[in-house]
Amino acid sequence: MPNDYSDDRLRLVARLYYLDGLGQSEVARFAKVSQAKVSRLLALARERGIVRITVADYEPRRHELEDRLRARLGLGLAVVIKASDGLETSDLRRAIGHFGAPVVDGLIGAKDVVALAGGRTIHELVQHLPETPGRGLTVVQAMGSVDSSVNVFDAQEVGRVLVQRLGGTFLVLNTPAFIPEKRTRDALLELEQVRNVHEHLGRAKVAIVGLGTLENSVFVERGVLPPKALDGLRQAGAVGELCGRFIDADGEECASPWRDRVIGVQVEQLRKIPQVIGVVSGSDRSAAILAAVRGGLLKSLIIDEAGASALLTAVELWESTVPKARKSKK
Repeated sequence: MPNDYSDDRLRLVARLYYLDGLGQSEVARFAKVSQAKVSRLLALARERGIVRITVADYEPRRHELEDRLRARLGLGLAVVIKASDGLETSDLRRAIGHFGAPVVDGLIGAKDVVALAGGRTIHELVQHLPETPGRGLTVVQAMGSVDSSVNVFDAQEVGRVLVQRLGGTFLVLNTPAFIPEKRTRDALLELEQVRNVHEHLGRAKVAIVGLGTLENSVFVERGVLPPKALDGLRQAGAVGELCGRFIDADGEECASPWRDRVIGVQVEQLRKIPQVIGVVSGSDRSAAILAAVRGGLLKSLIIDEAGASALLTAVELWESTVPKARKSKK
């Protein structure tokens, strides 16, 4: 594009269009140029610094909900992401990932050991982490494979992307999440490769996890948990799932056969990790989140505003119905 237009000419075009609100056809008549050329002149005005476009800062977080969640649940960090009405589920996850990623990035230190679960919302978050290789992380898969197929939402792929963006090594847990029987599970845990991963999970400084319910879980979605197994877990008191560990309302691992079949981070290991970040989308996980918080399994939370509101409602209901003696123990 010719660069021989004077600054004064460009100022005229910019003034008429941006400040006076004239259409491009009217601007063209004033400036004695073709209408097609107006947009090119506006672009040139931006290049020369005559037009400097500023956007009022957008606050993506609901800080009042964050304050309430921290106060009511004792969380170290709560991040509540705004969501437009009618947002599709995939777009909601993308918003949480986009605006939650800088927060998570700030919690991961150089050379940290990071325990990592899979999931669609965690996938979005990792995709939006800034590319800052050289951090020297050790990223550890927190749970075995869901099944024989691997998709981009599974921990194996999410971990690979995280290491690619931040730098470090990725320790893969090359076993199924659930083993048919305890004896075989125990034998696998004795393998040096698997034992090495478990030892690193015990050294984790940060964990990034999702929370499932018995109705909304990757294990249900992919047919790992049949209806009969779900019935048994309900009878055992399960209200949520975290890294393959089914927990009751107090955040204790349920006494079910599945406890002796899972390969993944242990409940006691999670309790000892300084920063366990739950990344959740949707308003159907309140019981699971509350259980994880009560059990000391969750220290921080990233969630959308509808999910945060549902969670606060669940807290109020629990506080109004649970005996004071029980709450004082928590």
